[in-house]
Amino acid sequence: MQMKNNSKWLAAALSVVAVLLINWVSGLEFFRIDLTEGKVYTLSDGTKQILKNLDEPVTLRFYVSQGDDNMPLPLKGYARRVEDLLREFKAASKGKLVIEKLDPQPDSDAEDTASLDGVQPQSLNTGERFYFGLVVKRGEQKSAIPSIVMQRERLLEYDIVRAITRTASTKKTKIGVLSSIPVFGSPGMPMMGMPPSPKQVFISELERDFEVVRVSGSSTKIDDEVKVLLVIHPKGLSETTEFAIDQFILRGGKVIALLDSYAYFDLIPTPQGMQPGGSSSNLERLTKAWGVTFETEKMLADLQFMTGKGNRALPTLLTLNETAYSPTDIATAQLGEVLLAFTGAFTSSLTPGLKQVDLIKSSGYSELVSKEIAMEKGEQLATMIKPSGQSYPIAIRLEGQFKTAFPDGMPKSAANESASKSPVVKADASKGPASKEPDVAAPVSEVLTQSKENNAVILIADSDFINDNVAVQIQEIFG
Repeated sequence: MQMKNNSKWLAAALSVVAVLLINWVSGLEFFRIDLTEGKVYTLSDGTKQILKNLDEPVTLRFYVSQGDDNMPLPLKGYARRVEDLLREFKAASKGKLVIEKLDPQPDSDAEDTASLDGVQPQSLNTGERFYFGLVVKRGEQKSAIPSIVMQRERLLEYDIVRAITRTASTKKTKIGVLSSIPVFGSPGMPMMGMPPSPKQVFISELERDFEVVRVSGSSTKIDDEVKVLLVIHPKGLSETTEFAIDQFILRGGKVIALLDSYAYFDLIPTPQGMQPGGSSSNLERLTKAWGVTFETEKMLADLQFMTGKGNRALPTLLTLNETAYSPTDIATAQLGEVLLAFTGAFTSSLTPGLKQVDLIKSSGYSELVSKEIAMEKGEQLATMIKPSGQSYPIAIRLEGQFKTAFPDGMPKSAANESASKSPVVKADASKGPASKEPDVAAPVSEVLTQSKENNAVILIADSDFINDNVAVQIQEIFG
């Protein structure tokens, strides 16, 4: 039997990417948390829009123990605040949201209902139990928050909206994954010293919420059913596939791209076995069109977030905490610690129509250093770093109206591929002379030059943080 203990790194990895995916496909593209005093429970515009658009009644059952001393006093106060928030939800839904409050006393019908709904009792150190959770029900669909905890109070509105939107459809949202790293597992190449590898835990976790499909690195078009495209270490991506991603964004598709200046876990076979490849990746044609630069020949060294001390100091292995994150963005507000190895950074001079939101940044005690210097360790590397005094963006979101990175139209390689799969368009002689014939037959699908509506793209300057070697601990128990 094999047991996988998800560590804090996996929680962070999932928070960075999975929360973004759920956020986008739930229609909360620009959702924010109001952290100002007295306005924590002012519903966001995104929440109000979702509640306004409910097309059928939705029941929310709020389970909370009352009338006994089992529930700690701070949680009782929190329960009252949760109830106040639910009243705001009900008012904004214009009668479509029904709130049911139940007190699951021992051996009661309410306790049986809680169990059937997937809401389990929480235990104190004394062994006493209490209920504090909720479930959303729409028709035959249910989505539960089994335990409401104070640590996620700032994210409670988001958690409830997520539960509501999960009941909207019986079909999982389709997420595409394009990766040059075998995140779906690999049969390996034993003759070259490359053993088989299992599916990454990160992918398995995404599959719990989404229909996850592979997208080929030689794709000429991203399937219209894919709502979010996750691009992981796009090493050596062809112009044709970048054009496909470009058109996907202009059609309204969401993209999260994990770029890397030194992908430690992009392993290559050597006579000594599998060794870190240290390859780099970028979406240079696209990022250049957006006004973003990702330096693939340099890495970020940070004296404040470096891992270890003294001779064990690793300034290019960063252990980030809450001071590195945007505190008011849903994607980063509750990240905890994140481990980034040999990460890059972004600089930008955005094209008109776009704006940038920094989700994760380095400290001011950081510098972009060459790969040769970055490979040094301990105090030797620390003394070589000359802090620039500026914070470098590590994860950014671009928002606004995107324009194509291919103003001259479809690349010839993509056009030839498209023409081979499309019917040839010929001129009708009865309508006069045809215009000058193009080099290749015109594709049936439209080539877009800009997005019709505002969209968003996430760029993260590291791909190693989702790898099992960083994100999880794997232990063998009883063989």
